[in-house]
Amino acid sequence: QVQLVESGGGLVQPGGSLRLSCAASGSIFSIATMGWYRQAPGKQRELVARMSSGGTINYADSVKGRFDISRDNAKNSVYLQMNSLNLEDTAVYFCYAQVRRTFFDTVRDYWGQGTQVTVSS
Repeated sequence: QVQLVESGGGLVQPGGSLRLSCAASGSIFSIATMGWYRQAPGKQRELVARMSSGGTINYADSVKGRFDISRDNAKNSVYLQMNSLNLEDTAVYFCYAQVRRTFFDTVRDYWGQGTQVTVSS
């Protein structure tokens, strides 16, 4: 099985910063895209940022210039540096990864349990 474990969420004031981390473990042959989604109360889950194994990055328009995604492929980890946080960034942030568990396996999506980010004064 594959597990994704997130860390780094918390409470921060508007304008502040947080860094989220996510590590994938278990039976992993390769990981394609890794990234972050978020879900605010009463809203659908939305893409925040994602990064392919080749380094291609996509950001939601709402976070461009403020958030920075990075990966450490040797550690099967992905990070999200969040700067200039505002109230609209409050949400549960989920890590996800497209994992192939063996050479013969298909790519499957795996999700972390989520970490709460609250921006409040």
